[in-house]
Amino acid sequence: MHFDENKPLDVVLNDLFDHYRANVSDVNKITQALLEKGVVNSQEDIVNDHIAFRTLGVPHLGIKSFEKIFLAFGYQKKDYFYFEGKKLDAYWFAPPQEGYPRIFVSELRVQDLSPEVQQVIQKYTSPIVEDPVDSINLENGQEVADFLQKPLWDLPTSEDYKLLLEESEYAAWVIYNRYYLNHYTISIHELKDGYNTLEEFNAFLTSIGVKLNNSGGVIKTSDDGLLRQSSTVSALYKATFSDGKTLEIAGSYVEFAERSVLPEFKGLSKEEIRPVHRRDGFETNNADKIFESTYTTQIKGS
Repeated sequence: MHFDENKPLDVVLNDLFDHYRANVSDVNKITQALLEKGVVNSQEDIVNDHIAFRTLGVPHLGIKSFEKIFLAFGYQKKDYFYFEGKKLDAYWFAPPQEGYPRIFVSELRVQDLSPEVQQVIQKYTSPIVEDPVDSINLENGQEVADFLQKPLWDLPTSEDYKLLLEESEYAAWVIYNRYYLNHYTISIHELKDGYNTLEEFNAFLTSIGVKLNNSGGVIKTSDDGLLRQSSTVSALYKATFSDGKTLEIAGSYVEFAERSVLPEFKGLSKEEIRPVHRRDGFETNNADKIFESTYTTQIKGS
C-alpha cells in the first residue's frame, strides 16, 4: 500500500503506513516472502482492504471526533456495530473512490466499565476540554498525519496500564498506543492463484513462521459465507511508562480478508470482476474475534 498522489488523504495514508510498517515486523516479513515467491512485484501491488483505529468514548474524543478527519476526505459513514462482551461500538467508512482502503473505527464504551477503570481513563482524558480535531487544518495532509502520531494525553504509569489491562485489554491498548494504526489488511482475493484463498494464504504464512490468531478458528467466516478473515497475533514490544518502568505490551498486527463475489455477479469472468462485485462491509462476529489479536490470551497462547 502506497499512494503517489499529493492529495491530503494520500499523505495521511502513506505516513500512517510508514510508521506502522517500521514497528510491525510481520508486515515486512510477509511482503518480503511474497516478493521472493513472485506473488507480488512490490509493496504497491498489495491491495489494502481496510485499516482500523481504536478510540475512547469520552467527551471530545471517540468516533464523533475521529470521523471528522476521514469524512473531510470524502469517506462515507456506513454500518454500526456493537460488541457487547468487549463493550465497544464501531462504524466502518467507505472510501471516496476505488483503490483506497475502507476504514474501521471502534470506540470503547467507557461508561460501561467499572468506576475504578473509568477513573483511570478520566485521569488522562479529562484535561482535553475541546475536540482536538477542530484545531487542525484538514486540508493539510501533513498536519493531519502529524496529529495522528501525536499523544493526546500523558503517558500512563505502568500501574494504571496494568489496572486497565485486567478489565479491558482494549482500554490498555488505547491508553498507551492512542491513534496508532491498529492494523492494515491484505486483500487475499486480489493475489495470484495459489495464494488467493485464505486456506492457501494461511498455509504460506505458517510456512514462514507467522503466528495466527485462532480465536473462533483461524478463519473467521461471516454468516453469509462471503467474507472470510484471518489475522496475525501482535508481537510484544518493550514499552516504557511514565514511572520509568518497562513492560512488554501488545502492538499492532496484520489482517487478511477474502471477499467473495456476490451471488448476482457469479456469471462474470475473472477479468470483469471489480471490487464493487464483491461482498462489502464487515461482520460483528468476525471482527469480535479479530480484536483479540492484541489480547494476552492470543499472544501467549500456543
